[in-house]
Amino acid sequence: ILEYFEAKEQVADIGGLEILKRWLGSRSPAFSERAQRFGLPAPRGVLLLGVQGCGKSLTAKAVAQLWRMPLLRLDVGRIFAGLVGSSEQNMRRAIQMAETVAPCVLWIDEIEKGLAGVQSSGMADAGVTARIFATLNTWMQEKTKPVFVVATANDISQLPPELLRKGRFDEIFFVDLPAESERREVFEIHLR
Repeated sequence: ILEYFEAKEQVADIGGLEILKRWLGSRSPAFSERAQRFGLPAPRGVLLLGVQGCGKSLTAKAVAQLWRMPLLRLDVGRIFAGLVGSSEQNMRRAIQMAETVAPCVLWIDEIEKGLAGVQSSGMADAGVTARIFATLNTWMQEKTKPVFVVATANDISQLPPELLRKGRFDEIFFVDLPAESERREVFEIHLR
């Protein structure tokens, strides 16, 4: 359910996305001991929304490298199991493992595909998807451990509106197709 990634990608490997990179850079001291002693809350997470192939997953990996934290990828599809109650147990176990590893970055790739059908869950799967979503949603709102969530999505219309409420994510960034100057930067990175 949780997969450990060795984060090799760096922020310098990302072409464009300057506002997002600045935002991440300014948050890196928030996980330090000094920030904790001062009483600063750790950043909660970001939702990266946009077109496929524009750097959302690369950014998730680069965050872990930038902040020198372990990167865990949550495969929402693997949470679902055949036995009654197993799916909910898998979600709780994944959250518990992420909190045990904390501070860490938890990458939830294509979150909208894993949570698709939340609204019709009661009729389609006896409410399993809705209960898994409720567990994730409550944890994201109430978490006290320094687990920074980076969720990626291609289609915001498939996400339940409660997930987008302030407090679950610090920010939502739209990752669009690169402009001409950003394309130049991407080519320079690949040519290097």
